[in-house]
Amino acid sequence: MPEVNSINNSAKNSTGESKTRQIMIISLVLFVIISVIGGGFYLNIISKRVYVEKSEIDAPQITLSAKNGGVLEEIYVETGDFVPADLVVARIGNELVKTKDAGLIISRQNQIGTYFSPGQAVVTMLKSEDFRVVGRLEEDKGLDKVKVGQRVIFTVDAFGSKQFEGVIDEVSPTSRPSDVVFNISDQRQENEFNVKARFNVGQYPELKNGMSAKMWIYQ
Repeated sequence: MPEVNSINNSAKNSTGESKTRQIMIISLVLFVIISVIGGGFYLNIISKRVYVEKSEIDAPQITLSAKNGGVLEEIYVETGDFVPADLVVARIGNELVKTKDAGLIISRQNQIGTYFSPGQAVVTMLKSEDFRVVGRLEEDKGLDKVKVGQRVIFTVDAFGSKQFEGVIDEVSPTSRPSDVVFNISDQRQENEFNVKARFNVGQYPELKNGMSAKMWIYQ
């Protein structure tokens, strides 16, 4: 009987080890399959996006001034104010200086009693609708794949890995005039082009003009 029990135990152990090996083999095969599928999916995503490292938040400045020269009598806004369109921001002589568009005040004169010439800036502002994330893309780094209307994900250095969304609305038809990059392999000149994406300024009030950013453009 002891010999019979020993044989049975050996058979059971052998069967158990066999099942364990089968489970391990199946698990390994599944892991490989999932890794291949996941890797292929990741590569597919990577191949369908263009990375632009040199980017920044930008908006053109608007200066407000009086048509006629005169003495600055009153100033009604402060730096950092968000203002609506058609708001009186200053009075020079008898002339009221108004905004044409909504935007952000970034500087203003405060020398009450000082004479200002016609056209001399009293208030400088950024138009909210003109805020963009602007990327500097080298011509051989995917410029031919970038089109108006493509989705953009971008991060801003000041906010770490937090992601923001936008949409490409302009690809510059000409290169940046003074930005020349050389390909190390053959010292060939590579020009950079501006790629601009609009975003919802109201949704991202923390973004400020001049902040450094990185962007990914999805085809």
